Amino acid sequence: MADPIYDLTSHYPRAVRDDQRFEATIREAYLDFTAADLEFRLGRQHIVWGEMVGLFFADVVSARDLRQFVLPDFDMIRLPQWAARAEYFSGDFHAEAVWIPFMTYDDIGKPGAEFYPFVPSPVTGFDTVIAKESRPSGPDDAAYGLRLSWLRNGWDLSGFYYTTLDPAAAFSRRVDLSIITYQPSHSRIRQVGGTLAKDLGFTLLKAEAVYTLDKRYTTLDPLDADGLVRQNALDYVVGLEWSFPQETRFNIQAYQRRFSDYDAGIVPERIESGMSLLLATRVLHPKLETELLWINSLNRTDWLGQLKMTWLYDDHWRLAAGVDVFEGPADGLFGQYDKRDRAYTEIRYTF
Repeated sequence: MADPIYDLTSHYPRAVRDDQRFEATIREAYLDFTAADLEFRLGRQHIVWGEMVGLFFADVVSARDLRQFVLPDFDMIRLPQWAARAEYFSGDFHAEAVWIPFMTYDDIGKPGAEFYPFVPSPVTGFDTVIAKESRPSGPDDAAYGLRLSWLRNGWDLSGFYYTTLDPAAAFSRRVDLSIITYQPSHSRIRQVGGTLAKDLGFTLLKAEAVYTLDKRYTTLDPLDADGLVRQNALDYVVGLEWSFPQETRFNIQAYQRRFSDYDAGIVPERIESGMSLLLATRVLHPKLETELLWINSLNRTDWLGQLKMTWLYDDHWRLAAGVDVFEGPADGLFGQYDKRDRAYTEIRYTF
């Protein structure tokens, strides 16, 4: 993957240019084998437990490449894990156990990048430093979980438990004399959740829910020792999707986050709600896919709009062009990037 913008301008810090101008990675490399009634997969692999449009809910195992926020396609955002996975199949029942001895964490880029997730407010009389990210990788830092799924009368149901060091970094704060140091770090969380899907004939119903314990959030309380508080929260989403001729589909989702033991010092409200709309079609030409996605907070004016047109030349090559627009307050999920609207082109070869 290469982005020539970092060679065409000196706008970005050197660390950002070195991090994002070019990258070559192995997406997946694994070994499959069977033993008795179990199927095993060892190596670098994608483990997808949930898939909604434009947002992550039950997809808790995947790490994410967030250097461009959530703007790229999900197959590019998801980062595989070095994992051992065992699966058992019996009729309409499926059990899956995963163990990740060496965690892959979210890639948030370098300070100064367009979509770096943390820009602290200046404090008079203090210098601000963002330290190197702490990424634990010892034997006590492994992730593991179990997922059970059933197909009953057309209902695709699943439930899971997963514990891991939070792939998303929290920025702890330390004050020394005239320097405030923030460090991206990861602590253990536990997650219990489930998914369902059902083809209702006229529409496809999907829903996901995840209860997360001990996730750390930034607090605005200046007296807090490290600037972080632990919170438990329930995230859930319900979506409907309709399909029409000429490969046209329309999707609508409603989602919500509820904090069970709310700390008033954090930025999110006790209940955060939102919705999304997606329209994708090839009505203009069988090889031209047009996609319009809108994700909006219902708590405040805070939204993301994406328009993308993709020319599917053949099974390997595609050319895309699009625009991404952010709107909202500086402390909003999307509004924090209000000045990061962009237009882009993309050439992609898949093999």
